[in-house]
Amino acid sequence: MRGLQGVRWRQATRQIGRSVTVWAASTATMLVLAGLLPDFQLQSADGDSATRIAVTAACGAGAFGVLSAVVWPLLVRLLLLVPAFVLGLLVFFLNGSLLLLALRINPSGRGAVAPETAVIVAAVMSAVASATGAALAVRDDETYRRRLHRLATRRRRSDPPCPTTPGLVFVQLDGVGHDVLTDAVRKGLMPTVGRWLATGDGGQPTDGVRTLGGRQSADHGTRPTHRLTPWRTDWSSQTGASQLGILHGSTFDVPAFRWYEKDRGEVMVCNRPTSAAELQRRAVVRTGDGGLLSVDGASRGNLFSGGAGEQALVLSIAARRRSRENRSRAGYFAYFSDPAGAVRTALSFVAEVAREIGQSTRARLRRQRPRIGRGGLYPLVRAFATVVERDVVVAAVMGDMLAGRTAVYADLVAYDEVAHHSGPHSRDAEKVLQRLDRALALLQRVAEHAPRPYRIVVLSDHGQSPGETFHARYGLTLGDLVRAGCGLHVPRRAEHTHSGAEARAAVRAALRRPVADRSDEHRPDRGREPIVLASGNLGLVSFPDVDHRMTKEEIDARHPALLTTLANHPGIGFLLVRSAEHDGVVLGAHGVEIPLAALDDDPGPLARFGPGAADAVRRTHSFPHTADIMVNSAHDPADGEVLAFEEQIGSHGGLGGAQSRPFLLSPLDLSAPVGQREELAGAEHVHRVLRRWLRELNGPEIPLTAPAEEERAA
Repeated sequence: MRGLQGVRWRQATRQIGRSVTVWAASTATMLVLAGLLPDFQLQSADGDSATRIAVTAACGAGAFGVLSAVVWPLLVRLLLLVPAFVLGLLVFFLNGSLLLLALRINPSGRGAVAPETAVIVAAVMSAVASATGAALAVRDDETYRRRLHRLATRRRRSDPPCPTTPGLVFVQLDGVGHDVLTDAVRKGLMPTVGRWLATGDGGQPTDGVRTLGGRQSADHGTRPTHRLTPWRTDWSSQTGASQLGILHGSTFDVPAFRWYEKDRGEVMVCNRPTSAAELQRRAVVRTGDGGLLSVDGASRGNLFSGGAGEQALVLSIAARRRSRENRSRAGYFAYFSDPAGAVRTALSFVAEVAREIGQSTRARLRRQRPRIGRGGLYPLVRAFATVVERDVVVAAVMGDMLAGRTAVYADLVAYDEVAHHSGPHSRDAEKVLQRLDRALALLQRVAEHAPRPYRIVVLSDHGQSPGETFHARYGLTLGDLVRAGCGLHVPRRAEHTHSGAEARAAVRAALRRPVADRSDEHRPDRGREPIVLASGNLGLVSFPDVDHRMTKEEIDARHPALLTTLANHPGIGFLLVRSAEHDGVVLGAHGVEIPLAALDDDPGPLARFGPGAADAVRRTHSFPHTADIMVNSAHDPADGEVLAFEEQIGSHGGLGGAQSRPFLLSPLDLSAPVGQREELAGAEHVHRVLRRWLRELNGPEIPLTAPAEEERAA
């Protein structure tokens, strides 16, 4: 009952706010017109103060608005028998008459307008009030939902009927970890998710449903509709690997977000269109099927298509030549062709830019730590991710549901973008979670009007781990440290840091050179310099002039101090290198060297990274394009912090902390993702669970489609 009253109060508050805003816009319009039109006056002949004129305009605008709302519907009813053309002309004169009446009953006693001018003033004021009201209405989710429902209903009349079996909507909340979600529900930031889990104050267990805080949901009038299951990522805890595994069933040979492939001489980057297309092609070839969404599916805002026939804002098709087969039917142009959607998004975009500028300024004034630069174009980038991408993707999913598609997968990247720059537990990120929850509530309401029942599954691809950057703590980048360990020139800013000095000393000691001797430093040819790439708190070092993955023995012979320099650095957790003697070894500080085969008995430096770390490292070691040296930053289990090798205070991409623990939130009428004592490990496992659910709902068996056959042949 309280919840219903709260909703009614919020609706009433929004309505009052809209009315006040429209009144203010009408008042301002009346003041402007009074200054421009000679036959329209808001002051007495002797003149009035600015305050008195403003009060006269406000009273006049208010009276005109009330008369328009009360009298105008009655006039329309009286004029129903008048021909449409005549009624169209009468509208202007009747509107002018209402303005004359409003000025006459104005309690200030001021204001005068010629009859012919009253028609113009009334028309302009009505247009401004209508535009303002429409702009405010389209920002209201419920009004927006009703509008899209009407549009979809008209479209569905011409479409063939869809199946009556339930469809599945998968909503990916990019970067939202399991613990972040549970904390947000506890704080009341995500009431929609809280209702699905029916969180309470304890009580009797309900059918073994897993809920928050290790307790079962209380059955006090509401029962849970969803279950929450954590899952574990691979070593590469980032969207490229996870989403490829979820949509296409394979994360093989994706060692990081970016990596160097020696056989092709190319740096692969998961969010680059050409790289995404190549990764999708490889996954199709390896698995032998087109993807999770191959039959009657839609892919919205993703890196990969999942084999869907309907695609919008999908990166893997962005590099292809535009054609009827890969054209997005519900992308930016389709969305912004609707004026209501354009106004809604434009207003929210401006508000988000202002919000980011205010939040970053507040963080700077408070000297908040950790903190990174958020100037330049970042406010626009954030507004695009949190507003434009969200609105376009949500609208496309709503259209898919109202069109009755069988399987829809959408990615909302808002939280991930903000958490990178503000921190995963920041107030800024929490505000984004609230808006994402409203998007889920909107989709739930749309499902009530869809032509078939829908099951909404919410999941994430990874979490985020907090912590300052490697550069902020030590004054040098991972690239600087690698160059120092190789005896290469290091920028002056890094030479004078403690870490830089230690690295130079280690190089000279390994080369048996005097510590003070700067002229004899080892300087290999530029073609032999390493390529150092960062993926969150995971670093990759490759030597491009060597056409195979180098062994520890080869690296030591070429750069005697490099591995020691890296392994002994306090900001480095562990290294993975190939070994001629042991196949692969994990290196830690103080000479620790553990063969991969012995990690189960002696995890060594991997012990701080939790269960599953050894399996993740061994699997990455088996990839053809694993770097010569894989570097994972240090991790503090006490506070879950890592050190990002990129400029991010919330990062993911390697091992350590919450980044490796995303979630899967699924309806109870679907089978449990895993058994009671079973762990949901890896994106490929998640893919198999989602496919099983499609079969349970009599969905597609996901055959190998024609496009998939072509990709295999390629």
